[in-house]
Amino acid sequence: MSKAHKAGFVNIIGNPNVGKSTLMNALVGERLSIITSKAQTTRHRIMGIVSSEDYQIVYSDTPGILKPNYKLQESMMDFVDTALGDADIILYVTDVVENITKNREYIDKLNVLNVPVILVINKIDKSTQEEVKQLMTRWEQLVPKAYIIPVCALERFNLESLFDRILELLPESPAWFDKEQLTDKSLRFFASEIIREKIFLNYAKEIPYCTEVVVEEFTESEERYHIRAIINVMRDSQKGIIIGNKGAALKRTGTQARLDMEEFFEKKVFLELYVKVDPDWRENKRKLKQFGYIQE
Repeated sequence: MSKAHKAGFVNIIGNPNVGKSTLMNALVGERLSIITSKAQTTRHRIMGIVSSEDYQIVYSDTPGILKPNYKLQESMMDFVDTALGDADIILYVTDVVENITKNREYIDKLNVLNVPVILVINKIDKSTQEEVKQLMTRWEQLVPKAYIIPVCALERFNLESLFDRILELLPESPAWFDKEQLTDKSLRFFASEIIREKIFLNYAKEIPYCTEVVVEEFTESEERYHIRAIINVMRDSQKGIIIGNKGAALKRTGTQARLDMEEFFEKKVFLELYVKVDPDWRENKRKLKQFGYIQE
């Protein structure tokens, strides 16, 4: 008798900077979520799909949990709440250094969910075995229903145990997506994410949080992709910082982004970058919808 096919949505939530995107990329085997050391790097919900003959796991990376200060952040938290509501399995990611009662209301939500919860303690390489054991005990008391699995996503340590547990808990179901599909996002989306990652890496303070990248043109010829993108900022002074002296900073960001895109798309890229001042983009519902932050 053939084995029943399993498929489901495994949604990853947690506070900022605990390594959710690193974990997602390690589980999927593709670099789908941008990773920097700055909080709030992930703004969208990004799916990564892993398929075999017997199963299909649809992972979702989500923004880090925070208390919203403006409409963009409200939309980011909507992605988290949606992910809590449509999961077959929740991966709640924490690490060995964060305050375990941070954003306690989300921990309370885990205890009333009707789906399995796997609590992933990440970055265990930064701790001792004894400290990890104590942490596991504390989490057992906080979320009694959770399966607790310590990992180091960066070193891919103990991910096999995590994967085995996910597969065990996955419901029987036909595949949700084509077996060849890797993600629900377009190449255009990943082009904008790669540019945004470089902005997070190259600019300090509030600059990355005040920028949004919009790909206005994405065309393909036999030899290359031609991509034209706009970096929206909120003030003239930020525009000056993004461009830099004689355009040097923008050129550096563009070169880094182009090289990453060529690796990701496996094709040559011609990239044009422009900077535009748009003072209210983080608060404007119409623009947030246009940028993909507000769903119908």
